Amino acid sequence: MVAASSASESGLEKLRKLKGVKVTGTALGLESAEAQISDTESDVLLLDTTGERPGDLVDFLIESDLASDLPTVVLADSLPCESSAVLLRSGVRAVLDRNVPSDQLLSALQAVVSGLVVLPPEQIESVTASTRRASRQSDEQLEPLTSREHDVLEMLAAGLGNKEIASRLKISEHTVKFHVASILGKLGAESRTEAVSQAFRRGLVLL
Repeated sequence: MVAASSASESGLEKLRKLKGVKVTGTALGLESAEAQISDTESDVLLLDTTGERPGDLVDFLIESDLASDLPTVVLADSLPCESSAVLLRSGVRAVLDRNVPSDQLLSALQAVVSGLVVLPPEQIESVTASTRRASRQSDEQLEPLTSREHDVLEMLAAGLGNKEIASRLKISEHTVKFHVASILGKLGAESRTEAVSQAFRRGLVLL
């Protein structure tokens, strides 16, 4: 895990004490975090966004593509539901209060690594509604996936490789590669990971 923040030493110490969590790097500021990612092997990126404007954070995440490379958890003092929804659409997997208890933070880190999305209970309904509206608008410009492509996409989201997908669907690996390429093209994604992230945000794959 890389912790990118201006968090206090006590905050970082809390992270280091979490059982099963290893802090592989820390950075002061978003740009410094981006530079460190390539030099570490991490499973999750934790961003303490205290002092950062939501708009600047979203722009950075989109331009850097960090949230597509690593499951990303954002800690913030307070964010309106609309800002949380925008962060999720930019690839972030969890938005939490920066003072979240240690046990809840650990659960959130484990959840995002497993492919889940985590939000405060009071924001779930509003953020979900906002995300669905954005997804409907985006879907108007999306070429529909075929039923077979939906099957392949669901298996990609489950973490299956081409060989496993071919076996389950009783098709050749070459055909699976063809379907994956088609899915990437229709979703405007450059990788399998990005395609799955897009699918979650568009509601094409359920958690």
